[in-house]
Amino acid sequence: MEPTIHKNNTQDLKVNEVLQKKPPTIEVKEVKVWYDDFMAIKGIDIAIKPNTVTAFIGPSGCGKSTFLRLFNRMNDYIDGYKMEGKIKINGKNINKKKVIVEVLRKEIGMVFQKPNPFPKSIFENVAYGLKIQGIKDKNFIQKRVEKALKQADLWEEVKDNLKKSALALSGGQQQRLCIARTLAVEPSIILMDEPTSALDPISTAKIEDLIRELKKKYTIIIVTHNMQQASRISDYTAFFYIGDLIEYGKTKKIFTNPEKKQTENYITGRFG
Repeated sequence: MEPTIHKNNTQDLKVNEVLQKKPPTIEVKEVKVWYDDFMAIKGIDIAIKPNTVTAFIGPSGCGKSTFLRLFNRMNDYIDGYKMEGKIKINGKNINKKKVIVEVLRKEIGMVFQKPNPFPKSIFENVAYGLKIQGIKDKNFIQKRVEKALKQADLWEEVKDNLKKSALALSGGQQQRLCIARTLAVEPSIILMDEPTSALDPISTAKIEDLIRELKKKYTIIIVTHNMQQASRISDYTAFFYIGDLIEYGKTKKIFTNPEKKQTENYITGRFG
């Protein structure tokens, strides 16, 4: 079931329709980003394959999160933000004016660094995205909530307490709940910005296992400072440094035989 869309905006759905037809391939061409006079991204080209986990690594302030947020246009709200270049998903430019950003974000979900459940019940947290789309079918919502909680490996822990406040869950459970909330609207791409940095090792391991499972159905891009995590869960790794993409390739090669000395120095802890 699709969200309610204004009848006059049928042309705006092209990106959304393309995403649904086949797994998304992301192409970035000569993308540059400024915040006022500061150049945060310095002309990046990258192509991300469907049903893969791609890790963005690099020191703090190197542009990883700025770059990640280009894919669901979250930078649009920042004062002084300006972008040049193109980001295409299955050949469609997501930055054209006719694209409805709210519809784009249905297809490109986001999981943040710290769990951010709403002060509502577990059930209402997961159902939230469906309800704001105008979906009222209670049976449909019930099934979708259960499916999302199962996908997030949380169902067995909460199925008897769905009316319980989400704020009463542990940090790791809250993060999996936020993942379930993202999955409930059935996106094609999931962006994760340091999703385990606030979690203990056991909760981190559960999220990592979940990411490995989810890539069978979704394309996942994750920002992480944890080199071991990047090497464990990603298929491809992109190393950023001061707004530049220094190196991008298969994770195994990046971590065992990088082409650039800068990459090797960062991965081995010589700087950063």
